[in-house]
Amino acid sequence: METVLSGIRSTGNLHLGNYFGAIQNFLKMQHQHICYFFIADYHSLTTHPTPSDLYHNVQQVLVEYLASGIDPEVSTLYIQSDVPEVAELYLLLNMNAYLGELERCTSFKEKLRKQPDNINAGLLTYPVLMAADILLHRATKVPVGKDQEQHLEMARTFANRFNRLYQTNYFPEPVAYHFDGNLIKIPGLDGSTKMGKSESPGNAVFLADEPAVIRKKVMAAMTDSGPQQPDQPMSQGVANLFSLLEVLSSEDTHSHFLAKYKEGSIRYGDMKKQLAEDIIAFTSPLRQRILEIGQNKEYLSRVARLGAEKARESASNTIKEVRKIIGFKPF
Repeated sequence: METVLSGIRSTGNLHLGNYFGAIQNFLKMQHQHICYFFIADYHSLTTHPTPSDLYHNVQQVLVEYLASGIDPEVSTLYIQSDVPEVAELYLLLNMNAYLGELERCTSFKEKLRKQPDNINAGLLTYPVLMAADILLHRATKVPVGKDQEQHLEMARTFANRFNRLYQTNYFPEPVAYHFDGNLIKIPGLDGSTKMGKSESPGNAVFLADEPAVIRKKVMAAMTDSGPQQPDQPMSQGVANLFSLLEVLSSEDTHSHFLAKYKEGSIRYGDMKKQLAEDIIAFTSPLRQRILEIGQNKEYLSRVARLGAEKARESASNTIKEVRKIIGFKPF
């Protein structure tokens, strides 16, 4: 069995893009591989969350992972900051990470452009912390999107550099985990091709959204001002709604509105109302589980403790061996 690692930043609620893009596949993976799923609260510190926001966000992600079906008994589900070995490996890898390669990282240059007043050291060394997360469990496969491929490449760089420097084959090369073509990409409601928390307000439908919130978001989704001419390509906003219909509505519903679109008689308001109700029907059971699990503080505490114990068993062994390889010895 391969060791697979995946994490999500603790920046609040999970959305439909997370669910269809990754979580559904995590549910299969946890029974096929040795899986580590973690909540990346250290990573979120680059945005300086308040203490109350940090705690709430971590709890919310934990609750929604559990509500979605990740089994803490089968896989290892843990909070990053509960495993102090992460910070030690991050420190050790930083000693062999160089300024030039970190500054050339695409995500760092993007942050430099978007938030010039908050370029902290954590942003610069973000790829090193990601590498520490992966290498700590000597993971061989990591589910990543296109925007994270460079970070995975850097994790391979740091692993190989460590091996060369200390003349060892200790760290394996992690590679991207592909979901055998089953990955469903969920578009945003604002006309963008990606649903995400970092996009514009109203772009994402969250798993915990109440029905009234979902209806409001969907009714405000971007469409055309009127029926499109048959010889014109479908606009991105309309294409997004049809993509959501295809995933969340019945085949008959999707076919009905597509036929209306092609004949030029579609009423986008009717289409949105139907889509909103279909999203509500899908998310309601998830939302109910989220509410129930969120109220069970004892269970959440038990899950967090179990995850930390399981993760630290692997992590402490890695740090012990890495220290020995580097040359740290007790006197």
